[in-house]
Amino acid sequence: MTDETSNNKMYILLVVLAVAVALMAAVIYAGSLSSSGQNGEHTLSISGSAEQKTTPDTASLSIGVVVQSPTANEASTQNAALMGAVINELKNIGLQDNEIQTSYVSIQPVYNYTGTPTIVAYSASNSVQVTTKMLDNVSAIIDRSTAAGANQIGGITFSVSDERQQTLRNELFQAAVSDARSKADELASGLGVTIVDVQTASVSDVGSVQPIFQEAPVAEAAVPTPVLPGETTVSISVQVTYIVR
Repeated sequence: MTDETSNNKMYILLVVLAVAVALMAAVIYAGSLSSSGQNGEHTLSISGSAEQKTTPDTASLSIGVVVQSPTANEASTQNAALMGAVINELKNIGLQDNEIQTSYVSIQPVYNYTGTPTIVAYSASNSVQVTTKMLDNVSAIIDRSTAAGANQIGGITFSVSDERQQTLRNELFQAAVSDARSKADELASGLGVTIVDVQTASVSDVGSVQPIFQEAPVAEAAVPTPVLPGETTVSISVQVTYIVR
């Protein structure tokens, strides 16, 4: 191979390499411009919130019967009779079938552990979960259930129904958005910029509606059991990213 041919091939190779480098540089530059365009927007990220206290509209409590008898059959029969009387009394108060749900049923031996463990009786348990919006009747539900034979009353839970929560959140949403915009306007004014658009926005609950628990001891005397639902808080927050110039 002559020196001239070798030089020509080297020249062609250098030209190809130069073209390749130029193309790579163009691609990198174009990507840089695109990235710069995306990140060139100036933004303000602001959170807004709103909350409202409300009275719970739903009450839930556990009502149960526990009996002991020498045989499992006797325990089961006695328990069924008492629980039937309790459920009938709940329906007499005005509760519907969909407000009364069986939550626990059990029949188990009771042991005497002095010396060799020995079965001395059988314990039968049956509990129902009552969920109702008739808050004015909660005291009567407790008292009349115990009068009918219930001897286990669980802690009462007061909460806000899903329907009520949704209504409140719809009302609070606009207040939270207004709160975010008010903060953004104040900050933009202090920085000497103008809000021109919204880049992103999201909504979340600041805190879920927490149920209120109250103990409901089995009443011994013929005195109405005091029941107070109190108040709870429904809250919502928004996170908004504004584009400014």
